[in-house]
Amino acid sequence: LPKEEMVNYVQDIYSPFTADEISTKISQLLTPEGTNAEVEIIYQSISDLHASCPDHLGDWYFTGNYPTPGGVKVVNKSFMNYMEGKNKRAY
Repeated sequence: LPKEEMVNYVQDIYSPFTADEISTKISQLLTPEGTNAEVEIIYQSISDLHASCPDHLGDWYFTGNYPTPGGVKVVNKSFMNYMEGKNKRAY
């Protein structure tokens, strides 16, 4: 499929979850086994990100909303690599 016709399906994976739920899951994934302390990773909201950087609204790194066909191609390939257990770059 040409990159111009690709659809970013990876973004749909995150849509049912709130930012707090995603932060909680990331904290669980990144906390080393056997850690006795509670680990909490908190991310700034996307609306606060936009407010803090009003002249730079490129949020695709955090939202998955890639603005170019090439970006959509890379995010899809990255997800395929992850699901297939391939530890390699998508580009």
